[in-house]
Amino acid sequence: MYSKDGVDIHLPLEGTPQEENKYGVEAVLVLCYIFIMILIKTPEEIEIIREGGKRLATVLYKVKEIIKPGISTKELDDYAFKLIKEMGDYPAFLNYSPDGASKPYPASLCVSVNDEVVHGIPSSKKILKEGDIVSIDLGLRHKGLYTDMAMTVGVGEISNSSKKLIETTERALQVGIDACQNGNRIGDIGHAIESFVRPHRYGIVEVLAGHGVGKAVHEDPYIPNFGKTGTGAKLEKGMVIALEPMVNNGTKNVVLDKDEWTFKTADGKKSAHFEHTILITDSEPEILTKL
Repeated sequence: MYSKDGVDIHLPLEGTPQEENKYGVEAVLVLCYIFIMILIKTPEEIEIIREGGKRLATVLYKVKEIIKPGISTKELDDYAFKLIKEMGDYPAFLNYSPDGASKPYPASLCVSVNDEVVHGIPSSKKILKEGDIVSIDLGLRHKGLYTDMAMTVGVGEISNSSKKLIETTERALQVGIDACQNGNRIGDIGHAIESFVRPHRYGIVEVLAGHGVGKAVHEDPYIPNFGKTGTGAKLEKGMVIALEPMVNNGTKNVVLDKDEWTFKTADGKKSAHFEHTILITDSEPEILTKL
């Protein structure tokens, strides 16, 4: 939570201001840059995070393999929890309660279906069907340090429109990663993602963003999926960040569901979401959440 002049800005799972609609995106970005505190990880911490990232990728890809028509989102969550516990690790999102949240997140895995952008709560009553698209978002704590990863998957045969949305969002993540060069700035990442996505006429979610990660689930810096080159905090060797473009097949606007966690597209159209944990090095960025 950031505070300035008596105004509290609360950050949910994606490190994103819940009160953005009241104060405006630009005001929030100013506050986030004013109160920024970036943690540089030690080589020993980086090695643990690297180990955790591989474990997280292993779990998420195994969850992806069981996605099919007829399975419930609760079954996906149960499977992720089982795999993580068998590794001796802990699901980072389970019972996570950021400042401003009225209740903790009740599951290990965020499962967001179709028009659900992020933070979808798993349920035995929510059954996946042919043609759905589903975002699976998972955090893992390994030896006290955290990693974060997400992907969007088609359920059975999906429409060409859904395929394009998923492919574009995944590519946008890679474009953002390519901009994670030592000495670049946070605005360079957002600008790269925005410049790639805009020509496709999709909505880039502005009130949800990437973030630092490692010693906590969410750390500075705040990393929007839009921006201006040469602005924001400077990327430095040893920074660990989570990039996560969220792209809508329609408006950029989102609404918060009555469950107080799930964000949905305001127009009911589908959304896609991809995320990796990235290490800033003195050469090319390293994707830590990969097999």
